[in-house]
Amino acid sequence: MPYIAVSALSHEGLVRDHNEDSLAVGPWTLCATVTESPQTLLFPLGGTPVVVAVADGLGGHPAGEVASSLTARRLAASGTALRSEDDVRRELRSCNSTLYEAAEADPDLTGMGTTVAGLVLSAEHVLVFNIGDSQVFEIAGTAAAPELRLLSTDDSPPPPPGRRTTNIVTSTLGGTVVRREVEPHLRRLPAAAGARYLVCSDGLTDPVPPEELAAVLAGEDDQRAAFELWRAAIEAGGPDNITLALVRIEE
Repeated sequence: MPYIAVSALSHEGLVRDHNEDSLAVGPWTLCATVTESPQTLLFPLGGTPVVVAVADGLGGHPAGEVASSLTARRLAASGTALRSEDDVRRELRSCNSTLYEAAEADPDLTGMGTTVAGLVLSAEHVLVFNIGDSQVFEIAGTAAAPELRLLSTDDSPPPPPGRRTTNIVTSTLGGTVVRREVEPHLRRLPAAAGARYLVCSDGLTDPVPPEELAAVLAGEDDQRAAFELWRAAIEAGGPDNITLALVRIEE
């Protein structure tokens, strides 16, 4: 039977004093967890969908780690029921409502928010989703010369001249005082043996350029590659929380 291998980690980086990222892999979550040692999980690729998602709590807003962990935990709990684009869209809108309801119950959480990006993998297809600027890539090309193909759609304006990125995010789960609805970005791909994906927060992609990320991904050892991606972000200054998951569909 085909299976899914996921190598993942989450770390606060070198500048932030705590981790506001969270990660869902199947029924498991890493929420505000600090580890530079990648964990690898295996799941059968059968009739039950498997969700892999990264949520990046909004800096400059209260309780980013609460927003991201609520989102990751909800996706981990509902992942096996996400069989279509409509299911994913409905669940992400429910995550959005959950954040606003939590903020209404506790004024200290008012304005909390998070981005989210991820995959729902099943035997039939791979569903790609995102809200915000966390990203999903397909790792194309060959094992010796991989190429990164961006599958998600950033909710950000174009960066100013001379910069690769911007800190402005135009759509998030939560993140405002007045409740705002969300429209997730969604796409469907075939579930192909040998396919590889990278799901990550901008703590990886902002400091490390795409060509360097691709060079690190050469080879077949995803657990080692996950560690090397983290190290590349740390060596680039580690300015933000770093969360990533490498996903591979194997025969």
